[in-house]
Amino acid sequence: MKMMQHLLTLAGLLPLLAAGTQPSAPAAKAAPMRPLQWGQLNFLQTTDTHGWHAGHLQEAQYSADWGDYISFAEQMKKQADEKGVDLLLVDTGDRIEGNGLYDASDPKGRYTYDIFREQDIDIICSGNHELYKADAAAREYDRTVPNFKGNYLASNLDYINPKTGERVPMARRNANNTVVQDVENTIKEEWFQQAIREDADLFVVIGHVTLDGPEYKAIYKALRQQNWDTPIQFFGGHSHIRSFAKYDSKAYGLQSGRYMETVGWMSIDGIKEDEKKGMSRKKVTADVHDTDVEKRTSISFQRRYIDNNLFGYHFHTGLNDTTFQTEHGKNVSNSITEARKALNLDHNFGCAPRDLWMSRAKYPSKDSLFSWLGDETITNTGAMRFDIFKGAFTRDTTFIISPFVSKFVYIKDVPFTAAEKVLTLLNSGGNIFSSSNLDLTNLAPPEHLSYKTDILAPSIPIPDLLPSPNAQSPLFSSSSSTDKPDLIPGYTTKDDGGSDGDDTIHSPITFHRVPNCIESRINFPSTDSNPEAVDLVFIDFIEPWILVALRFSGAEYTDDDVSSYRNETLTDLMAGWIKDNWGQDC
Repeated sequence: MKMMQHLLTLAGLLPLLAAGTQPSAPAAKAAPMRPLQWGQLNFLQTTDTHGWHAGHLQEAQYSADWGDYISFAEQMKKQADEKGVDLLLVDTGDRIEGNGLYDASDPKGRYTYDIFREQDIDIICSGNHELYKADAAAREYDRTVPNFKGNYLASNLDYINPKTGERVPMARRNANNTVVQDVENTIKEEWFQQAIREDADLFVVIGHVTLDGPEYKAIYKALRQQNWDTPIQFFGGHSHIRSFAKYDSKAYGLQSGRYMETVGWMSIDGIKEDEKKGMSRKKVTADVHDTDVEKRTSISFQRRYIDNNLFGYHFHTGLNDTTFQTEHGKNVSNSITEARKALNLDHNFGCAPRDLWMSRAKYPSKDSLFSWLGDETITNTGAMRFDIFKGAFTRDTTFIISPFVSKFVYIKDVPFTAAEKVLTLLNSGGNIFSSSNLDLTNLAPPEHLSYKTDILAPSIPIPDLLPSPNAQSPLFSSSSSTDKPDLIPGYTTKDDGGSDGDDTIHSPITFHRVPNCIESRINFPSTDSNPEAVDLVFIDFIEPWILVALRFSGAEYTDDDVSSYRNETLTDLMAGWIKDNWGQDC
């Protein structure tokens, strides 16, 4: 470890507004902030970025781009050097599918692989989206793995070389595993058993799984059976939420949201000194206003969820518009701008007359994205990935809303008595799908893995949302409520560490659960009578679930009975409808 000298973060240098690097990015707004706490070992984590490397161009609080994140990481590493501590960067997968910067190019990701590789990531793994399609898996193996050679981890994943048929490990590890296998079986293998028996100061486990899922529970149990007292740090992903999990007093996990909204911060202090290895780790207590070095008697884990915007980046580094951006970060931001121009992502199809929400509005309602979706087909709600904001609906927006290439298919002349039961089974018939190894949670948005009920935002006065008088005072807070800025709606995370994890103090937002699937009935008789048979139209992704639901309803169909309904994707149809129905004047 290196010695800490000075911590350079001066709140007085912060501007009230900080514009995002992309030309069309809105300026980040001032907000009450919580500082980061440093430890001996510190991490920055991204996960489930899904191509959002240009940042959010319609949401000020998440408007920083990948180049800004590179600048932030480089400035924070300078601080780590001055403190004599370590800072590592982690990414836990799902870097693709979900934004025009990745999805609009041919081949997909023409620009994003080179953009992403510019960040100096120390530990990286795959997500499920890198593996859905053969061409995406090939690009992951051919590009991402060599881009992060020596840092890419894949313990239970092999790639099949299309030329030789050979099973090749996606990453270097102690021994070759099978193609893909359950974690419960992987942890029995020799390489894993050897690893958990090493004399380690800390175990770091990364993966594209939720923190409370069976995979990490199995790994935690295996580690504790051999190392009852060694600290463990897990990093997760997949469910698109901010989460911090406590397994025991020396084992924690962090998951850092989605879509470049969040950069996770994890600090660990009080790691034992290992004189046998010649390492002298300094135990520190430091925030942005404290440079003292202090011995600690026990290990501690601290987390923050950093809103991805320049106002927060300036606050945490103590820098400003003039001093924050590094040359490297600026060059990457410029590359993103040029890629967006080449892909014509700002081409406007029409102007949304109002906001349409995935989860902030109850379904069905006039403000629900799923109510607006239209009278076309049975589709899973997970096919839609983001809200529509009032204003320009661009080429980029089409991929943000629905990046998938699923096509419309149908089964002709299905008895109505069977067809009418399908939706109910897709939304509530979990047990009937288990024998076919089909998980209904794959049909809904990923966030639903963690939220089992609606979350309704209370009407809380601003002063009640601020920390108590004994807590760290946020920027701009004072004894007078009139001096406090209006809070920006956003994440108000409650996790195993409490309710102080978000770096930015927000006003809460509402979250409504939605069904797994929705349907519309088209050209039905105007009377109360129902037709004898219907054409059942659906998205090809959900075909396996449709066939099981029909079988359970008394109608036996196979893949051979499914035909193409139309060649356009859902994304194509939305763009065409908007062009015809929404005006161009924003």
